[in-house]
Amino acid sequence: MTVLPAPRPAYWRRSLAAIGSGLLAAFNTNKTSWVGLGLFLFVCLLAILAPWIAPYDPIDQNILFRLKPPSAEHWLGTDYYGRDTLSRILYGARISLMIGLFAITSAMIIGSFIGMIAGYYGGSVDIVIMQIMDVLLAFPSLILGLIVVAMLGPSVANLVIAISLTAIPPFARIARAPTIAVKEREFVEAGRALGYSNPRILFGHILPNILPEILVMGSLWLATAIRVEASLAFIGLGVSPPTATWGGMIREGFENILDSFWLALFPSLAILIVVFSLNLLGDGLRDAIDPRLKGEE
Repeated sequence: MTVLPAPRPAYWRRSLAAIGSGLLAAFNTNKTSWVGLGLFLFVCLLAILAPWIAPYDPIDQNILFRLKPPSAEHWLGTDYYGRDTLSRILYGARISLMIGLFAITSAMIIGSFIGMIAGYYGGSVDIVIMQIMDVLLAFPSLILGLIVVAMLGPSVANLVIAISLTAIPPFARIARAPTIAVKEREFVEAGRALGYSNPRILFGHILPNILPEILVMGSLWLATAIRVEASLAFIGLGVSPPTATWGGMIREGFENILDSFWLALFPSLAILIVVFSLNLLGDGLRDAIDPRLKGEE
């Protein structure tokens, strides 16, 4: 008698559909989440369209217009070299968002994989992995990023590596805890009984169930990554001038803070808006996965 293999359920399709409906319901309950999502998408749109909407070249210098206050010609004023502040903020958004998104995406993938391996296999594997993560967690994010960038040198790629390294341990921890709980559930035991391989159980059964927690952590750490990038640029370890970055603009403006406050004020407001929008977005994602906030307990 030939035993036919059991049909493979569409776990990912059903799980992603459930996540999507949960997010929509949570966002409709927490209206501020739509505000955060709208603000963040608006900033991303401005960054994408910067070459077309920026009124001036961000590195074009005009010494005759140096340190001009906001006016009809230069809406947000000019810097020490006569460069248009608005144009530099728009182009700086491209660098800050690109570094943040690449760094957090990398950290999310690597850290989640490490945490799932530790939680699923347990024992000595779990102990060794989490001890390494604890060592990295002992360093504050900014200090660890500063060490890595100082060793590798300031560049976009090195900033991505540095910020990713600071974010991997939190993602490993946030993935490990639910993996330990999910691997004991009945559908995972059924998968083992049917002879499913460990990678199939990990990525087909466990990952869809812990993905919401990872996404919440991703939204919150994206804000942290943008702050860390701006902090490193402020102390001179960011992307090299004359490339416009928010942290670099704040550093340049700090030297003229008493006479030309707009140089540091407007880039700081740009960072504030992005971080604020991501925090609002994170609240909506948290509401979507927390049963106590949804009235399920």
